[in-house]
Amino acid sequence: MSRHPQLSRRAILQGSGALVVGFALGPPPEIAFAQAAGRPAAARSVDPAEVGGFLAIDSQGSVTLYSGKVELGTGVLTALTQIVAEELDVPLERVATIQGDTLLTPDQHPTDSSLSIQAGGMQIRRAAATAREALLDQAAARLGVARDQLAVQAGTVAPRAGGPGVTYAALLQGRSLTMKLDPAVRTKDPKDYRIVGKPVRRLDIPAKIFGSFEFVHDVRVPDMVHARVVHPAAFGARLESWDDTLCRDIPGYLRAVRQGDFLAVLASDEWAAIRASRALVAKWGAAEGLPDEARLVAYMRGAKVDRDEVLQRTGGPSTPVAGAGRQLRASYDFPLNTHGSIGPSCAVADFKDGRLTVWTPSQASHMLRGQLATMLRLPEERVRCIYVEGAGCYGRNGADDCSSEAALIAMQAGRPVRLQWMRHDEHGWDPKGPPTLLDYRARIDPQGRIAAWEADIFLPERPMKRSGVTLLGAVLAGLPKAGPDSPGTHNPGLGIPYDLPSSQLAAHWLHDTPLPAAWIRAPGRMQNTFGNESFIDDIAAATGTDPFEYRVRHLSDKRGLELLERLRRFAGWQPRGARARDTGPLARGRGVSYAKYELVRTYVGLVADVAVDRRSGRIQVERVFVVHDCGQIINPDGLRNQLEGNVVQTVSRTLVERLAFDRSAVTSLDWASYPILTFTDVPEVAIDLIDRPGEAPWGAGEPTTSAVPSAIANAVLDATGAHLRSVPFRPATVLAALAATPAK
Repeated sequence: MSRHPQLSRRAILQGSGALVVGFALGPPPEIAFAQAAGRPAAARSVDPAEVGGFLAIDSQGSVTLYSGKVELGTGVLTALTQIVAEELDVPLERVATIQGDTLLTPDQHPTDSSLSIQAGGMQIRRAAATAREALLDQAAARLGVARDQLAVQAGTVAPRAGGPGVTYAALLQGRSLTMKLDPAVRTKDPKDYRIVGKPVRRLDIPAKIFGSFEFVHDVRVPDMVHARVVHPAAFGARLESWDDTLCRDIPGYLRAVRQGDFLAVLASDEWAAIRASRALVAKWGAAEGLPDEARLVAYMRGAKVDRDEVLQRTGGPSTPVAGAGRQLRASYDFPLNTHGSIGPSCAVADFKDGRLTVWTPSQASHMLRGQLATMLRLPEERVRCIYVEGAGCYGRNGADDCSSEAALIAMQAGRPVRLQWMRHDEHGWDPKGPPTLLDYRARIDPQGRIAAWEADIFLPERPMKRSGVTLLGAVLAGLPKAGPDSPGTHNPGLGIPYDLPSSQLAAHWLHDTPLPAAWIRAPGRMQNTFGNESFIDDIAAATGTDPFEYRVRHLSDKRGLELLERLRRFAGWQPRGARARDTGPLARGRGVSYAKYELVRTYVGLVADVAVDRRSGRIQVERVFVVHDCGQIINPDGLRNQLEGNVVQTVSRTLVERLAFDRSAVTSLDWASYPILTFTDVPEVAIDLIDRPGEAPWGAGEPTTSAVPSAIANAVLDATGAHLRSVPFRPATVLAALAATPAK
């Protein structure tokens, strides 16, 4: 609930029609990166309760959107621009955006959980609608025409019957939008949309294609030096000594920076910094605190549990799986994953006159500001984080940690510092997606329906629960790690979307994870859906029932049923049941998966077509069919981008990605030891979008991710009868499953 009083549009009009409350004189907004980056900015509100926190209109009628949500490569910036242009009735090309600058943009919380449109976009929509309504009221007074007789086109308000109009710029006369945002404002009727709901090509793509786009790696500031960090040889290792004698012979080498277990080198150019980081001799103490990778499942079963929690229950207080009927059991597990950002993390930091400025690709620049202030013992108002797009990420990758290290070096260097991680830094030190273990038990009644269902999931509730979202620079330097609480958890919506007479999902929240952890796309929900939907297919196969039919039998959600029926037609699904399987060396099969994300939003149905080579164990995902219902669609072209990207990335995580480590450190430090999907293995992706213009828009991206692994596993089960229950489905895993499958 807003703490600000509601303001009527009519209440802000007085006498001559001047807008007394709502527009205030002030300097024009900064809209150019060169102005916004590092130099003092014109004072402006960043209050999310004010329209001016999000929007400004200049003397030429151009609109600037100040967005706390940022573009991570998902196309959200284009969609947010469409929302503003639609609500204000201005051309798309007249809207510019500043994003993720803590001095200039409101704090809309991290760009995560596929909530940029569902949450942040709706804040922006209401801000634009509030501005439009007030401008219409002022235009009515200025023109002497009833408000309902006015129309807006291209930022000009004019009588519907014809006659001269007035532009937004003329109404504002250089003043700023400072009215309170009306959370109950009437937004535009979808039947009048001209921009929202239409396919708009990504605004950022042309510059990226033609090489003119400026990523954080391209940021240059005067007097800047280059740095490389020498990370510890093992997690938890202490720095015992260091020697930079060999570095001093490298042209351009300046000096080393050491604080606690944090060690870095500075140079006048990047190549000198790289050479120095390799030449510096550091001695680290021994540390072997990591578990045996080969016994990761046993580690999870024996790990310390903070607490147990029942997340979902139907029927009585306990689930009578042990009653009469057929009983089935299965366990599923997910490995540690790294983010695998194609480009390494990079940041630029400058500490001058007691103020810290950091150019960062963080998806949570406002949260990072608070953490840096705590780490460096600075007042928060003396820290400015400026978002500049990086390599992209699904969840918190190494960007924040790299930014913290750049800031730490800048505090000692006395000059602006550019720090770019190496590939071994990125793979070795970005926070990991934690391992997950799921146990299932079910009882089947004589009619083949699920009579009772039990599930147990083992994973951390908050990946960094002990100390919030820690920054690596603070950890290594021994600086304060306290800061904002963890922005998300793994538990929302962990459950099953089906109607079962008796069910229980219990979470066993682990105290710790083997390596520092964070969120990777659909954290917890993907693993949970993998277990749920794979076990559903296990049961369907055991009862000789078509997987589609088995889901429909246990589902009453009308929207879910509509989506499944549409998927059945779209994919051309033929009933499976107890069918004859391919007996040759190449077996083909189809698998289905269904998700209602977090049990409260976005519906996704997915069919995967796979080919399994019985000789090599290699799986080729040939085609993926996706039917997607996220309510109102802002940009169908951008949405398709999102879904295709999520399918490709999650096929990679399902088939090949697994972090390798020994008792001391990560050992998969390059693309050879941590492979990702190659172009030749990318499947065809067919997408059917269900658009509901009259509904609220829900998040897109993570929901599709959650359904991919189980669809692939179910397709392999259909093709071969083999149960794949340990991700990734590498050839050795597939061959072992095939060998354990009885011949039919």
